Amino acid sequence: MGEPTIPMNLDELVVQAQADFAAAADAAALENAKAKYLGKTGQITEQMKGLGRLAPEERKAQGAVINVAKEKIEAALNARRDKLADDQLQVRLNAEAIDVTLPGRGRGMGGIHPVMRTWQRIEEIFGSIGFDVADGPEIETDWTNFSALNSPENHPARSMQDTFYIDGKDTQGKQLLLRTHTSPMQVRYARMHKPPIKVIAPGRTYRVDSDATHSPMFHQVEGLWIAEDISFADLKGVYLNFVKAFFETEDLQVRFRPSYFPFTEPSAEIDIAFGSGPLKGRWLEVSGAGQVHPTVVRNMGLDPTQYIGFAFGSGLERLTMLRYGINDLRLFYEGDLRFLKQFN
Repeated sequence: MGEPTIPMNLDELVVQAQADFAAAADAAALENAKAKYLGKTGQITEQMKGLGRLAPEERKAQGAVINVAKEKIEAALNARRDKLADDQLQVRLNAEAIDVTLPGRGRGMGGIHPVMRTWQRIEEIFGSIGFDVADGPEIETDWTNFSALNSPENHPARSMQDTFYIDGKDTQGKQLLLRTHTSPMQVRYARMHKPPIKVIAPGRTYRVDSDATHSPMFHQVEGLWIAEDISFADLKGVYLNFVKAFFETEDLQVRFRPSYFPFTEPSAEIDIAFGSGPLKGRWLEVSGAGQVHPTVVRNMGLDPTQYIGFAFGSGLERLTMLRYGINDLRLFYEGDLRFLKQFN
């Protein structure tokens, strides 16, 4: 094939280019038309290449004429591009048209999760009787999570808490872990404060467990009162006051059952029974508690012959389920708005 014929009448070339651009139905067709005139082998480009064969004076004059034609073609190209873009925008606006006469939908109001409601309620109740609130890390050392709480390595009590270990070591070369309870905050707080110590430590905890009544991630609140003359009678009075305030009823009983925890001695499970309602007469376990073990008191940096006290731990989900009559723990974490809206 021979070289393409190059029209020498530039005015006709401009008119032809304008017509081709106007006929382009979309951006792809327009780019093809552009290549015909302004591409590497386009007609204007070939005109520019031909200037090298002309005499200097003639080259200057002809170059100016070609530049004028090129500018007109580029102007037509840009105008068509803008028109196609405007047409495309208009099609989109028509497709996404909004009836501005319709009433506004408004922004949905957020609410507090039922477990967080329990958390806030517990802080308010214990704050009213002089307890501080402590917060600490969810990634704990082996010492604070186990050893300081009288559960040394290879102690059988550790098997009561299946544990999520993570990559990383503490200062003693032991693996770090997600805390299995908020009890480590008792030791951390006591080592930073002088007796008397009255504190609760609510927060997230983690254990390898999952069914209708257990979750791998759950919430606990630990309570600690250390002084020179704190007894089981104080524990019973404090916890009875708490559950009556939390459940908003005086028609409620508390009992203590002997149990075992490595960090308390003696230890007890705390049960409650309602005097009315759907749970009337049923004893329901709500907490583990006991007198703080002398070893734990010593690990707090205190003299166990001088200081004594009690500790307890309760599950926030358990208390929330009893307060609102919920029978499946998993409902708290499924994110179903039909369930969550009931509490707001």
